[in-house]
Amino acid sequence: MNNLIQLITNPALLSVVLLCILCVRKINVLLSIIIATLCAGLISGMNIKHVMDVFISGMGGNSETALSYILLGAFAATMAHSGFTDVISNKITSLISGKKFVLFSIIVLIAMASQNIIPIHIAFIPIIIPPLLSVMNSLKIDRRAVACTLAFGLKMPYIVIPVGFGLIFQNLIADNMIQNGVNVLRGDIWKSTLILGVGMLAGLLVALFISYRKPRIYEDKNIANNNLKEAKFRKRHWIIILAAVATFVVQLFTKSLPLGALVGLGIIFTCRVIPQEKMDHMMNEGIYLMGYVAFVMLVAAGFASVLKETGAIETMVNLILNYLPQNIILTSFIILILGLFITIGIGTSFGTIPIIAVLFVPVCVKMGFNPEQIIILIAAAAALGDAGSPASDTTLGPTSGLNADGQHNHIFDTCIPTFLHFNTALILFALIGIWFFG
Repeated sequence: MNNLIQLITNPALLSVVLLCILCVRKINVLLSIIIATLCAGLISGMNIKHVMDVFISGMGGNSETALSYILLGAFAATMAHSGFTDVISNKITSLISGKKFVLFSIIVLIAMASQNIIPIHIAFIPIIIPPLLSVMNSLKIDRRAVACTLAFGLKMPYIVIPVGFGLIFQNLIADNMIQNGVNVLRGDIWKSTLILGVGMLAGLLVALFISYRKPRIYEDKNIANNNLKEAKFRKRHWIIILAAVATFVVQLFTKSLPLGALVGLGIIFTCRVIPQEKMDHMMNEGIYLMGYVAFVMLVAAGFASVLKETGAIETMVNLILNYLPQNIILTSFIILILGLFITIGIGTSFGTIPIIAVLFVPVCVKMGFNPEQIIILIAAAAALGDAGSPASDTTLGPTSGLNADGQHNHIFDTCIPTFLHFNTALILFALIGIWFFG
């Protein structure tokens, strides 16, 4: 009984539960993390000045990631203002030719490219998808299938492919595992997470060929960009492609996404694709697109630092060990469910990796998990909530494009479908991966 009371009153556990409650109650994520941080520190007996000092110093751990997000947001803004995305939408319309699976394939490829090759994240969706809605209506495509297609393209690449946002995600996993006492090479992360990508592909196929294959009727509303048919490929668009290739090559060889994005922006501005007088506007728009996610990453790292400083993590780990089953598969399932609740409240898989790692890595080490199994657990637990959280970019992005005519519900047409298909697949294939690497 005493152990149970100590576990329930543990500062680390209380602060994480408070964080989830605040996020579910739609309190701003940044404020929720700061409040949870103060809660953890004060309950453990730290004075408030010490809590804030540790919190602020800990934020520096994700500074490279935050800078990457800001620069890539600016890159996305320049692509949109150059008219490049209008040209892409026009080309897609001409390629579909009445075949819906051609459309699904193109959407998947573009979404994947937005994570790895031209890392602009969700910025392409509200620009490219709305002009295609009339085509989807004529093909009687269920938009829930498109939401799943977009979610797959946004999530699977960063889980599996160590380029672009995948490089950020996998570096975060490696860095946080090392910080919590498990040595792992950054280049080995994808070898373990590949099984999760296979699971997501299975979830997508079920959505397209079983769950949402039947026709669905939507009212045809004229929402397409009137200038879309006039969009032509020009010299400045070749420069955009050159900048994107340079970004990809530089970050591939230097393992630095901020440097790659900086080179890409340098090419765009030097070649005057965007006039110099608009440079400040592009950077501001980049901060608007990605700055919030960047700050969530920073404060999440600070929160993790405070949790470590309290000393409550080791105490909680020792207490949890008394209640976890000795079977690694059952233990993994429990950890995945806990990770789901943590991530779905915060809404960002990237931002929750420091929190998940500081909570779960010590437990896994004491339970006898090997590094490959721990990688799978952290990656899957982080990605789980991202697929179905109402506050996640993976759900907000698709809705922003598919609901341009007011006929797509965020919860029932995006969050629930992506939650059911991808979270079920991630849990199942994570357990298979843990058994395989055992």
